[in-house]
Amino acid sequence: MGEPGTKEVLNLEDLEASAGFRTGRKHILSILVENKPGVLARIAGLFARRGFNIDSLAVGPTDDVHISRITLTVDGAAHPIDQVTKQLHKLVNVIKIRDLEPEDTVARELALFKINADGDHRGQIMQFTEIFRGKTVDVGKRSVTVEITGNDDKIEAFEQMVRPFGLIE
Repeated sequence: MGEPGTKEVLNLEDLEASAGFRTGRKHILSILVENKPGVLARIAGLFARRGFNIDSLAVGPTDDVHISRITLTVDGAAHPIDQVTKQLHKLVNVIKIRDLEPEDTVARELALFKINADGDHRGQIMQFTEIFRGKTVDVGKRSVTVEITGNDDKIEAFEQMVRPFGLIE
């Protein structure tokens, strides 16, 4: 906030980006890039400079070892996303960008829970894991690590069920 009686200068692009956050429209971008050091940092930096927060990010190789696929999810209105994709196309190592439609995608989350499993609790934790179609990935003397995949609601529901036992991580 400025001093009383002074005018604040607002950046139109910042206003557009903040308005886009309120729309709740998720954009899932699939970006093919050359598999070279620094490419991911340049792409993430471009989003940061434009005021976008990357909600999710996955990077992996394609069938061509020289090309990687970056899949990221951001919130925003169509106009600011269009601006960012135009700027992404200008980056040397970017090959192709697709803004995927939500109805054409399958989205899943993966969460790992390290749960306190002293004494009698271990059996209950294993039952909850089975009910949620999870996988036990590690068992220690005092803890169990469980993998749960699915949508946000499923992961949050599992977390609520096991929280009373004590979440270590």
